[in-house]
Amino acid sequence: MTFQDYFPIWNKLQTDQQDRIRSNLNFRTVKKGTILHNGDMDCTGLLLVKAGQLRAYILSDEGREITIYRLFDRDLCLFSASCIMRSIQFEVTIQAEKDTDLWVIPAEVYQDIMETSAPVANYTNELMASRFSEVMWLMEQVMWKSLDKRVAAFLLEEASIEGSSVLKITHEAIANHLGTHREVITRMLRYFQSEGMVRLSRGMVRLLDEDRLRQLQD
Repeated sequence: MTFQDYFPIWNKLQTDQQDRIRSNLNFRTVKKGTILHNGDMDCTGLLLVKAGQLRAYILSDEGREITIYRLFDRDLCLFSASCIMRSIQFEVTIQAEKDTDLWVIPAEVYQDIMETSAPVANYTNELMASRFSEVMWLMEQVMWKSLDKRVAAFLLEEASIEGSSVLKITHEAIANHLGTHREVITRMLRYFQSEGMVRLSRGMVRLLDEDRLRQLQD
């Protein structure tokens, strides 16, 4: 499968626009843990995931992380080219959660095409609106949902992503996703364990009662 098969509006581009993207496109293979984009001073370019998993997160003034969205196969990341979107006022870090194959479209190339192509501009606006909807959803979760519900929802989401009830994840990683402290997550998971919903071991959480976790997240 080539880039053309993954870029959803490829056939709506003019031939010269397709040629320009092809000649400037970079293919990268990155290891789990690699930081691909680091804040608004870094204009990496647009990232299109071929295979793997990326995480977009923001940092508080105290250095706490919170995940705002994740990217999977065929997902395109705009925030990694924040320099072409002047209205973005918060710094986003993009990190590989798994070994990932991806393409990088240079920001200036995409911006030039976006300014002359209505299909690209429309697609970009739709994608931006979708990402901001995810950010707004996250804000609602943080503001209005109790942490036990958020932890239960995260564990179920992670199990769905991994296709397994055995999650190889640390308490600190969960805390980073949810924007809280590791000690708070540890207490919550121990409560879940005492209630028979999970079993904990070093670097691992096993889901024992997903039905109760679903009831809790609601």
